[in-house]
Amino acid sequence: MTTRTTDSHVTQPEPYRWQGVDLLAYKEADGTFRSVTRQVLTDAEHGQGVSLRYFEVGPGGHTTLEKHEHTHVVIPIRGRGSALVVDRVVELELNDVVFVPSWGWHQFRAADDEPLGFLCSVTVERDRPVRPTADELEELRRDPALAAFLRV
Repeated sequence: MTTRTTDSHVTQPEPYRWQGVDLLAYKEADGTFRSVTRQVLTDAEHGQGVSLRYFEVGPGGHTTLEKHEHTHVVIPIRGRGSALVVDRVVELELNDVVFVPSWGWHQFRAADDEPLGFLCSVTVERDRPVRPTADELEELRRDPALAAFLRV
């Protein structure tokens, strides 16, 4: 990532792309995400203790089904999609605020015909995600709405 320790203003020269911010494929190698990019807008160098990232999930794409100790605050700012948050699926509207609690299962999916872009705020110091065990996945799939939504 490009370090911007003295920048207090980062411009957006084109929609959903920020000046001097690397556009990165996200977790592509491990196969848990599909069609996801990430841009880190703020991080440790800004001294806030939080990192603000912009994720974009391509049409029909999804993030990993995971949980971890740290929380997330997610705000959709582009397109359409839905999310599993703990034990329910919610339709996402632009500028909604989604709070993912500690150890809450979560997965984000874009609509089939357009991307889903969202801002995601997390603490700079955070733990690694945990994917579901076979038993946990079976338990989640007992709910028909969750079974229809999940991509693993």
